Amino acid sequence: MSKVTLRELPLIQEADLKNKVVLVRVDHNVVKGGVIHDPYRIDATFGTLFYILSKGGKIILMTHVGRPRNKTDLSISQSDATSVKPIVEYLQNKLHLTIEVPDFYTHGKEGYLSIESNINHSIRRLREHEIDMVYMPNTRWFTGEEASDENAERFANQLAGLADIYVNDAFGSWQPHASTYGITKYLPSYAGFLMQKEIENLERIFHAKQPLVSVVAGSKFDTKINSLYSLLQKSDHLILGGVIYNAYLCAKYGIKIKGVGEDDVKLAAQFVKFAEQYPKKIVELPYIKESDVFGERIEGKFRTHDIRQLEPGTELNYVLDVDAKSYDEPEILDVFLSAKTIFVNAVMGLVPHFNAGTIALDTVIDRNPHAVKLYGGGDTMQELKRLLPGLYIMALDSKDYYIFTGGGAVLKAIEQNSPSGLAPVRALIEQKAEQEKWKQRLNGNRNNMEY
Repeated sequence: MSKVTLRELPLIQEADLKNKVVLVRVDHNVVKGGVIHDPYRIDATFGTLFYILSKGGKIILMTHVGRPRNKTDLSISQSDATSVKPIVEYLQNKLHLTIEVPDFYTHGKEGYLSIESNINHSIRRLREHEIDMVYMPNTRWFTGEEASDENAERFANQLAGLADIYVNDAFGSWQPHASTYGITKYLPSYAGFLMQKEIENLERIFHAKQPLVSVVAGSKFDTKINSLYSLLQKSDHLILGGVIYNAYLCAKYGIKIKGVGEDDVKLAAQFVKFAEQYPKKIVELPYIKESDVFGERIEGKFRTHDIRQLEPGTELNYVLDVDAKSYDEPEILDVFLSAKTIFVNAVMGLVPHFNAGTIALDTVIDRNPHAVKLYGGGDTMQELKRLLPGLYIMALDSKDYYIFTGGGAVLKAIEQNSPSGLAPVRALIEQKAEQEKWKQRLNGNRNNMEY
């Protein structure tokens, strides 16, 4: 896998921030139904924000929240459920700052078509210290944010017109959108401290201390398939969970599990065939939990099966968890306790009622005192906090743990074999290369003039 060093990135430490308006893209996408359930991704950006303020910079923040755009007709739904308002309230209460959110004219299902001139009033107040920060509305409320035509370029250009400098601190927002990618064409751009930290910890996967154990779960095989191929080649052991594991079992053992689609089984069959090149790398958790009812955990309606005793053609109802006793098997326990690096992007059971498999997984990982434990963001982080809050709090301050803010971004980087496989990271690297070329030309012209 290709290594990316911080020397290849334009770093915020290199920027002259004094009296500059700094547009900072963050991944504060932590609002669900208008409520913040875990502010971890907000708090993780404080280092960058404090640094900019300490250097005399004026901050304009922006993030996406949820998925307000309908994929079918491309309409945009603007509502409290995807508003930045809860984030702004959290920041104001936490940091005791005055933050202003500009308001624009909405064009119904088209959302915001452009950034209007009234934002200049907010920027003036920012420059004159009447407010501490400006927070843009949800970037996905703007037509151009997720567009792939001239609207994207127009929006990126408009964003660039607001500021002197752009800082990307949104590792988890890896899609090449206007606010993460397009804007780098128009402004001097830098990587924030969180972005730097995430990339440094990615290298602990790409150049892991062996043995490396990877644990991946998910609800759809097709969303993880490419990263699974990469992880299988890179890891010493790969453990699957969720519907991904169910599809794998169907494909390998010729069984049927209710709720597992044919497309997933076909992809799993290709993966099983590919895995034959890497014998014994996939570690199968032997005990699975079958439920007659989807979602609810009803006494008498679920049971445990040993996959080693299932005959081809067996038909099961919903398999909603891995039984915790799987981790008591000596060979499974040895895999976890002998690992030097453990990467986890997994919730093993269907939340919120089937938790035993996830609790047992996180518990056995913590029993290994020698391994670096790297957790993907999103649901993995949320469930660690919900199910094992003490372990979660300890992990935040432990050098042996790192919790990424974006699990999808980590898997995408793994799929691409490098952090530079993430378009926003690549854009920063390319800008640094252009800056270096410009400096060399400038120095060359100076030397010619002196001669």
